[in-house]
Parts: sequence; C-alpha cells; structure tokens
Amino acid sequence: MLSIDPSNMTERENYKFLIGSIIPRPIAFVTTISKDGVLNGAPFSYFTIVSSNPPMISLAIQRSQGRQKDTARNIMEIKEFVVHIVDEHNVAKINETAASLPPDQSEIELADLTPIESVKIRVPGVKEAKIRMECIVEHSLELGGLDSPGCDLIIGRVVQFHIENDLYENGRIDPKGLAAVSRLAGNDYAKIGEIFEIERPK
Repeated sequence: MLSIDPSNMTERENYKFLIGSIIPRPIAFVTTISKDGVLNGAPFSYFTIVSSNPPMISLAIQRSQGRQKDTARNIMEIKEFVVHIVDEHNVAKINETAASLPPDQSEIELADLTPIESVKIRVPGVKEAKIRMECIVEHSLELGGLDSPGCDLIIGRVVQFHIENDLYENGRIDPKGLAAVSRLAGNDYAKIGEIFEIERPK
C-alpha cells in the first residue's frame, strides 16, 4: 500500500487525493445576500450534518489564493443563508452557478433560477429545489495558517425546513423521490443508485 505524507504534497495534490477518496459527497446549493442586496448562489460539496439537537449543518468554503469567496463573506456579514439539496432535476442549472462572477452579479439570474421568499430569514431560497433549509450562523472559524487562512468553516443552525409534500411521509423522506445527486471528482457526479439495508446490531 502506498503511504503519503500530505506535507510533501502540493495543495492541488492534497485536494485531488481528498475529493477522489471521500466519495460520494452531498452537494449544498447555498444562497446568500451581499450587503448591497445581490442574491448569490453557489454549490459546495464540503458539506454535512453537524447535529440534530439543535439541527445544524456545516459548510467548508475553500479560499482562492487566500481570498474569501462571495458566499463566505456574505454569510459572515449577514449571518443568514439557505441550503438546498441538489437533485437530478436541478443539477444542470446548479452547475451553471459554479461560474466565477464578480460580486455584483447574481448567479441566480445567470442560471435562470426562481427566487422564493424565506419564512424566518431575509435570504431567499430557490424554487427549483425539493428541500431547502433556512439557516443562521451558529459558529465560524478561519482554518489554516494564521497569516493566510485557506478555508472558512461555517456551522449553521437550521431555523426552518421546506420540503415538497409528496417526499415526506410518516416522518421520513423518500430518497428515490428526492433523487439527490452527489459529487465525485473532476466533472463526475453520481445518482443514488441501488439502496440496500443492513440491520444495526442491538
């Protein structure tokens, strides 16, 4: 077995190793508002559950050459954001929002997505998602070197869930109906695929 010290690898090599190994990764499509009122949207696959009591999720937003991305900056300024689950039906439009745009341009408009008002926060979501979660910032950390952090880790508390009616029954979400997609490496994505069951030991 090959054994590698990450300190001997470049940032790009470490990135490729991680995204090729930790698969599949769920994709959060995140909407934020700038202090100038521009609705921003971007997908992130460094995303997971943190807690169910209270309900919290995490986003790790990588910096580009030490520069904070629009999403991270907006979240830190407004303290609110919306997380959407990316699925087979909206993934092509969500992919368009990964384009690098200036802060004064909206990826939501670029991808022809439909803004929808939130219930408890100022940041709108998008109508095309089957599940969305209104979040407020619980914690944030700058990770990496003290002089030039490489990542903004944001933990958000979910204050409102939204889900399509036919996906939610008896307190459970239908995974096939949701049809969530996951991120692999490069340009590759994956669908849910075969679902199997293993009973937990007592």
